[in-house]
Amino acid sequence: MKIPFTGSCQCGGVRYECSAEPVFTGNCHCRDCQQATGGAYVPALAVPAAALKITGDVKYFEGKADNGNTVGRGFCPSCGARLFGKSSGMSDIAVIFAGSLDDPGQYKPAMDIYTSSAQPWDHMNPTLPKFPKLPQ
Repeated sequence: MKIPFTGSCQCGGVRYECSAEPVFTGNCHCRDCQQATGGAYVPALAVPAAALKITGDVKYFEGKADNGNTVGRGFCPSCGARLFGKSSGMSDIAVIFAGSLDDPGQYKPAMDIYTSSAQPWDHMNPTLPKFPKLPQ
């Protein structure tokens, strides 16, 4: 990925810049991601939280993950675009939803995670490693 990389919500009210390589990339098929997006999975990049600079107002909806951690989904309060994720279990990591990248073609998933929740109609890339939950 070209560093820094940037992105925004649909209306441009929230913008971000990341100055570090992703720690990992993957397509998350958990039910929480499915319900948050209305789709089969969330293509996501995990980055060091300290490397992510956000401008604009981000609203977070919080809930409980299957492991008991508090998870938050960050979205633009004006246009509703989902941009970020966070977890109380990984406070030093920020998650960026790949569709919000200014150049989403830079996103290269390295794995499929939470495949135990994947929908039968979802066609996953057969060359990516599959993990029933989040790998350690």
